[in-house]
Amino acid sequence: MTPRPERIPFIKAEANGNDFLLVPATAVAPALRPAVARELCDRRCGLGADGVEWWRYNPRRRELHLALHNADGSPAEISGNGTRCAVAWCARRFRVDTMTVLTAAGNKSAKRLASPPRLSAAHPARPDEVWIELNMGVPRFRAEEIPAAVAGAELERGLILAARGRDWPVTALSVGNPQACVLVEAFPEDWADVAAALGRHPAFPQQANVEFVRRVNAHAIAIRIRERGAGVTPSSGTGSCAAAIAAIRAGQAESPVEVIAPGGAQEVAWAGDGHAVWLRGPARIIASGYACAPAAGEGR
Repeated sequence: MTPRPERIPFIKAEANGNDFLLVPATAVAPALRPAVARELCDRRCGLGADGVEWWRYNPRRRELHLALHNADGSPAEISGNGTRCAVAWCARRFRVDTMTVLTAAGNKSAKRLASPPRLSAAHPARPDEVWIELNMGVPRFRAEEIPAAVAGAELERGLILAARGRDWPVTALSVGNPQACVLVEAFPEDWADVAAALGRHPAFPQQANVEFVRRVNAHAIAIRIRERGAGVTPSSGTGSCAAAIAAIRAGQAESPVEVIAPGGAQEVAWAGDGHAVWLRGPARIIASGYACAPAAGEGR
Protein backbone atom coordinates (compact mmCIF):
# COMPACT_ATOMS: atom_id res chain seq x y z
CA MET A 1 0.00 0.00 0.00
CA THR A 2 1.31 3.44 -0.91
CA PRO A 3 1.72 5.51 2.28
CA ARG A 4 0.13 8.93 2.49
CA PRO A 5 2.34 11.89 3.27
CA GLU A 6 1.78 13.41 6.70
CA ARG A 7 1.93 16.96 5.37
CA ILE A 8 1.09 18.23 1.90
CA PRO A 9 2.49 21.59 0.73
CA PHE A 10 -0.01 23.71 -1.13
CA ILE A 11 -0.61 27.08 -2.75
CA LYS A 12 -4.19 28.34 -2.91
CA ALA A 13 -5.00 30.57 -5.88
CA GLU A 14 -8.08 31.90 -7.61
CA ALA A 15 -9.05 33.17 -11.05
CA ASN A 16 -12.29 35.14 -11.11
CA GLY A 17 -13.48 33.24 -8.05
CA ASN A 18 -12.64 29.82 -9.52
CA ASP A 19 -10.27 28.52 -6.81
CA PHE A 20 -7.60 25.85 -7.00
CA LEU A 21 -4.98 24.19 -4.86
CA LEU A 22 -1.55 23.92 -6.45
CA VAL A 23 0.30 20.89 -5.08
CA PRO A 24 3.73 19.62 -6.18
CA ALA A 25 3.32 16.44 -8.18
CA THR A 26 5.98 14.78 -6.02
CA ALA A 27 3.96 15.34 -2.84
CA VAL A 28 1.29 12.68 -3.44
CA ALA A 29 1.52 9.42 -5.39
CA PRO A 30 -0.75 9.33 -8.47
CA ALA A 31 -2.83 6.46 -7.07
CA LEU A 32 -3.74 8.55 -4.01
CA ARG A 33 -4.50 11.82 -5.79
CA PRO A 34 -8.26 11.33 -6.35
CA ALA A 35 -8.92 10.68 -2.65
CA VAL A 36 -6.57 13.41 -1.48
CA ALA A 37 -8.13 15.89 -3.92
CA ARG A 38 -11.60 15.15 -2.50
CA GLU A 39 -10.34 15.70 1.04
CA LEU A 40 -8.40 18.88 0.30
CA CYS A 41 -11.21 20.44 -1.79
CA ASP A 42 -13.93 19.84 0.82
CA ARG A 43 -15.22 23.29 1.75
CA ARG A 44 -16.07 22.41 5.35
CA CYS A 45 -13.56 19.76 6.37
CA GLY A 46 -10.72 20.62 3.99
CA LEU A 47 -9.07 23.66 2.47
CA GLY A 48 -11.85 24.21 -0.07
CA ALA A 49 -11.33 24.46 -3.82
CA ASP A 50 -12.82 23.62 -7.21
CA GLY A 51 -9.89 21.35 -7.99
CA VAL A 52 -6.26 20.42 -7.45
CA GLU A 53 -3.54 21.14 -10.01
CA TRP A 54 -0.61 18.77 -9.45
CA TRP A 55 2.37 20.65 -10.85
CA ARG A 56 5.97 20.08 -11.82
CA TYR A 57 8.14 22.75 -13.41
CA ASN A 58 11.25 22.21 -15.55
CA PRO A 59 13.16 25.52 -15.40
CA ARG A 60 15.68 24.52 -18.06
CA ARG A 61 12.95 23.91 -20.65
CA ARG A 62 10.47 26.38 -19.14
CA GLU A 63 7.85 23.64 -19.08
CA LEU A 64 5.05 23.42 -16.55
CA HIS A 65 3.53 19.94 -16.26
CA LEU A 66 -0.03 19.91 -14.87
CA ALA A 67 -2.41 17.11 -13.89
CA LEU A 68 -5.88 18.11 -12.72
CA HIS A 69 -8.40 16.51 -10.38
CA ASN A 70 -11.81 18.07 -9.80
CA ALA A 71 -13.24 18.65 -6.34
CA ASP A 72 -14.99 15.26 -6.46
CA GLY A 73 -11.71 13.51 -7.24
CA SER A 74 -12.45 12.89 -10.90
CA PRO A 75 -9.65 13.61 -13.39
CA ALA A 76 -10.07 16.39 -15.93
CA GLU A 77 -8.17 17.20 -19.10
CA ILE A 78 -7.62 20.90 -18.43
CA SER A 79 -8.94 23.97 -16.68
CA GLY A 80 -8.31 27.38 -18.20
CA ASN A 81 -8.59 29.12 -14.85
CA GLY A 82 -6.61 26.44 -13.03
CA THR A 83 -3.88 26.67 -15.63
CA ARG A 84 -3.77 30.46 -15.20
CA CYS A 85 -3.41 30.03 -11.45
CA ALA A 86 -0.52 27.61 -11.86
CA VAL A 87 1.18 29.79 -14.49
CA ALA A 88 0.84 32.88 -12.27
CA TRP A 89 2.47 31.03 -9.38
CA CYS A 90 5.33 29.60 -11.45
CA ALA A 91 5.92 32.91 -13.25
CA ARG A 92 6.38 34.59 -9.88
CA ARG A 93 8.39 31.81 -8.23
CA PHE A 94 10.74 31.13 -11.15
CA ARG A 95 10.78 34.72 -12.48
CA VAL A 96 9.75 33.90 -16.04
CA ASP A 97 7.19 35.58 -18.30
CA THR A 98 6.58 32.75 -20.78
CA MET A 99 6.34 28.98 -20.53
CA THR A 100 4.86 25.91 -22.15
CA VAL A 101 2.14 24.13 -20.18
CA LEU A 102 1.82 20.38 -20.67
CA THR A 103 -1.70 19.11 -19.93
CA ALA A 104 -3.84 16.08 -20.69
CA ALA A 105 -5.46 18.27 -23.38
CA GLY A 106 -2.13 18.95 -25.09
CA ASN A 107 0.58 21.57 -24.83
CA LYS A 108 -0.42 25.21 -24.31
CA SER A 109 1.70 28.35 -24.47
CA ALA A 110 1.38 30.86 -21.65
CA LYS A 111 2.54 34.43 -21.16
CA ARG A 112 2.36 36.87 -18.28
CA LEU A 113 0.89 40.15 -19.54
CA ALA A 114 2.40 43.49 -18.63
CA SER A 115 -1.11 44.98 -18.42
CA PRO A 116 -4.65 43.57 -18.64
CA PRO A 117 -6.91 44.06 -21.67
CA ARG A 118 -9.42 46.87 -21.34
CA LEU A 119 -12.66 45.23 -20.32
CA SER A 120 -15.91 47.12 -19.91
CA ALA A 121 -17.20 45.02 -17.02
CA ALA A 122 -16.40 46.26 -13.54
CA HIS A 123 -13.27 44.49 -12.38
CA PRO A 124 -11.68 46.04 -9.29
CA ALA A 125 -7.94 46.43 -9.71
CA ARG A 126 -5.88 44.35 -7.29
CA PRO A 127 -2.15 44.87 -6.84
CA ASP A 128 -1.63 41.14 -6.26
CA GLU A 129 -3.39 40.09 -9.47
CA VAL A 130 -1.43 38.65 -12.41
CA TRP A 131 -2.88 38.66 -15.92
CA ILE A 132 -2.10 35.61 -18.03
CA GLU A 133 -2.61 34.91 -21.73
CA LEU A 134 -3.08 31.27 -22.78
CA ASN A 135 -3.13 29.76 -26.23
CA MET A 136 -5.82 27.15 -25.65
CA GLY A 137 -5.39 25.44 -29.01
CA VAL A 138 -7.83 24.82 -31.85
CA PRO A 139 -11.40 24.02 -30.74
CA ARG A 140 -12.88 20.76 -32.03
CA PHE A 141 -16.40 20.18 -33.29
CA ARG A 142 -16.43 16.57 -34.51
CA ALA A 143 -18.49 14.15 -32.42
CA GLU A 144 -15.58 11.81 -31.73
CA GLU A 145 -13.37 14.72 -30.66
CA ILE A 146 -15.80 16.18 -28.09
CA PRO A 147 -16.77 13.29 -27.46
CA ALA A 148 -20.48 13.20 -28.21
CA ALA A 149 -22.52 10.06 -28.80
CA VAL A 150 -24.45 11.56 -31.70
CA ALA A 151 -24.21 11.44 -35.47
CA GLY A 152 -22.11 14.10 -37.16
CA ALA A 153 -25.15 15.32 -39.09
CA GLU A 154 -26.91 16.10 -35.82
CA LEU A 155 -24.07 18.36 -34.72
CA GLU A 156 -24.05 20.12 -38.09
CA ARG A 157 -27.80 20.80 -38.01
CA GLY A 158 -27.70 21.85 -34.36
CA LEU A 159 -28.04 19.50 -31.42
CA ILE A 160 -31.41 19.48 -29.62
CA LEU A 161 -31.35 17.79 -26.22
CA ALA A 162 -34.22 17.23 -23.79
CA ALA A 163 -33.80 18.23 -20.15
CA ARG A 164 -36.37 18.89 -17.43
CA GLY A 165 -39.29 18.55 -19.83
CA ARG A 166 -37.97 20.97 -22.47
CA ASP A 167 -35.88 20.83 -25.62
CA TRP A 168 -32.66 22.86 -25.61
CA PRO A 169 -30.54 23.83 -28.64
CA VAL A 170 -26.96 22.98 -27.68
CA THR A 171 -23.66 23.89 -29.29
CA ALA A 172 -21.29 21.03 -28.48
CA LEU A 173 -17.54 21.36 -28.84
CA SER A 174 -14.22 20.60 -27.20
CA VAL A 175 -11.65 23.12 -26.03
CA GLY A 176 -9.60 20.32 -24.50
CA ASN A 177 -12.62 19.15 -22.51
CA PRO A 178 -16.25 18.57 -23.53
CA GLN A 179 -18.47 21.65 -23.51
CA ALA A 180 -22.19 22.22 -24.13
CA CYS A 181 -23.33 25.81 -24.69
CA VAL A 182 -26.94 27.01 -24.66
CA LEU A 183 -27.59 30.44 -26.19
CA VAL A 184 -30.47 32.22 -24.46
CA GLU A 185 -32.05 35.67 -24.34
CA ALA A 186 -32.34 35.44 -20.56
CA PHE A 187 -31.05 32.95 -18.00
CA PRO A 188 -33.87 30.61 -16.94
CA GLU A 189 -34.51 30.45 -13.21
CA ASP A 190 -33.69 26.75 -13.16
CA TRP A 191 -30.62 27.04 -15.38
CA ALA A 192 -28.41 25.17 -12.87
CA ASP A 193 -30.77 22.18 -12.78
CA VAL A 194 -31.02 22.18 -16.57
CA ALA A 195 -27.23 22.42 -16.84
CA ALA A 196 -26.84 19.43 -14.51
CA ALA A 197 -29.19 17.37 -16.66
CA LEU A 198 -27.53 18.43 -19.91
CA GLY A 199 -24.05 17.78 -18.54
CA ARG A 200 -25.03 14.21 -17.67
CA HIS A 201 -27.04 13.64 -20.86
CA PRO A 202 -26.31 10.34 -22.66
CA ALA A 203 -25.12 12.44 -25.60
CA PHE A 204 -21.97 13.12 -23.56
CA PRO A 205 -20.36 9.81 -22.54
CA GLN A 206 -17.71 11.63 -20.49
CA GLN A 207 -20.21 14.24 -19.27
CA ALA A 208 -19.78 17.90 -20.22
CA ASN A 209 -19.31 21.34 -18.78
CA VAL A 210 -22.40 23.42 -19.52
CA GLU A 211 -22.65 27.16 -20.14
CA PHE A 212 -25.76 29.26 -20.56
CA VAL A 213 -24.81 32.19 -22.78
CA ARG A 214 -26.55 35.57 -23.12
CA ARG A 215 -25.53 38.24 -25.61
CA VAL A 216 -24.71 41.65 -24.09
CA ASN A 217 -23.41 43.41 -27.21
CA ALA A 218 -21.29 42.63 -30.25
CA HIS A 219 -18.16 42.16 -28.12
CA ALA A 220 -19.55 40.95 -24.80
CA ILE A 221 -21.53 37.98 -23.48
CA ALA A 222 -22.66 36.94 -20.01
CA ILE A 223 -22.51 33.31 -18.89
CA ARG A 224 -23.56 30.93 -16.15
CA ILE A 225 -21.51 27.78 -15.64
CA ARG A 226 -21.84 24.28 -14.26
CA GLU A 227 -18.72 22.11 -14.49
CA ARG A 228 -18.15 18.38 -14.31
CA GLY A 229 -16.88 17.33 -10.92
CA ALA A 230 -17.28 20.80 -9.38
CA GLY A 231 -20.89 21.90 -9.91
CA VAL A 232 -21.86 25.55 -10.29
CA THR A 233 -18.76 27.76 -10.41
CA PRO A 234 -18.40 31.56 -10.52
CA SER A 235 -16.12 31.37 -13.54
CA SER A 236 -14.51 28.99 -16.01
CA GLY A 237 -11.66 29.54 -18.44
CA THR A 238 -12.53 26.72 -20.83
CA GLY A 239 -16.22 27.54 -20.40
CA SER A 240 -15.54 31.16 -21.34
CA CYS A 241 -13.71 29.98 -24.46
CA ALA A 242 -16.53 27.63 -25.43
CA ALA A 243 -19.22 30.26 -24.81
CA ALA A 244 -17.41 32.87 -26.89
CA ILE A 245 -16.88 30.39 -29.73
CA ALA A 246 -20.55 29.38 -29.69
CA ALA A 247 -21.65 33.03 -29.77
CA ILE A 248 -19.24 33.89 -32.60
CA ARG A 249 -20.34 30.90 -34.67
CA ALA A 250 -23.99 31.88 -34.15
CA GLY A 251 -23.31 35.44 -35.32
CA GLN A 252 -24.12 36.88 -31.89
CA ALA A 253 -20.62 38.15 -31.10
CA GLU A 254 -17.38 39.23 -32.73
CA SER A 255 -13.82 38.59 -31.58
CA PRO A 256 -12.45 39.63 -29.15
CA VAL A 257 -15.26 38.76 -26.76
CA GLU A 258 -15.49 39.91 -23.17
CA VAL A 259 -16.97 37.01 -21.20
CA ILE A 260 -18.72 38.17 -18.04
CA ALA A 261 -19.31 35.55 -15.37
CA PRO A 262 -20.49 36.01 -11.77
CA GLY A 263 -16.85 35.89 -10.63
CA GLY A 264 -15.55 38.49 -13.09
CA ALA A 265 -14.63 39.08 -16.71
CA GLN A 266 -12.00 37.67 -19.04
CA GLU A 267 -11.30 38.05 -22.74
CA VAL A 268 -11.46 35.43 -25.49
CA ALA A 269 -10.10 35.96 -29.00
CA TRP A 270 -10.86 33.54 -31.85
CA ALA A 271 -10.47 34.08 -35.60
CA GLY A 272 -12.77 31.21 -36.61
CA ASP A 273 -12.68 27.53 -37.52
CA GLY A 274 -9.16 26.12 -37.76
CA HIS A 275 -7.68 28.85 -35.58
CA ALA A 276 -6.50 28.67 -31.97
CA VAL A 277 -8.53 30.34 -29.23
CA TRP A 278 -6.78 32.76 -26.89
CA LEU A 279 -7.80 33.34 -23.28
CA ARG A 280 -6.72 36.36 -21.24
CA GLY A 281 -7.64 36.75 -17.60
CA PRO A 282 -6.44 37.34 -14.03
CA ALA A 283 -5.13 35.01 -11.36
CA ARG A 284 -4.24 35.69 -7.75
CA ILE A 285 -2.25 33.80 -5.14
CA ILE A 286 -4.21 33.65 -1.87
CA ALA A 287 -2.21 31.58 0.59
CA SER A 288 0.39 28.88 1.06
CA GLY A 289 1.01 26.31 3.72
CA TYR A 290 0.86 22.64 4.62
CA ALA A 291 -2.24 20.47 4.83
CA CYS A 292 -2.47 17.56 7.23
CA ALA A 293 -3.38 14.47 5.26
CA PRO A 294 -5.54 11.84 7.03
CA ALA A 295 -3.99 8.41 7.23
CA ALA A 296 -5.30 5.71 4.89
CA GLY A 297 -8.63 4.41 6.14
CA GLU A 298 -9.55 7.59 8.00
CA GLY A 299 -12.25 9.93 6.83
CA ARG A 300 -15.96 10.30 7.11
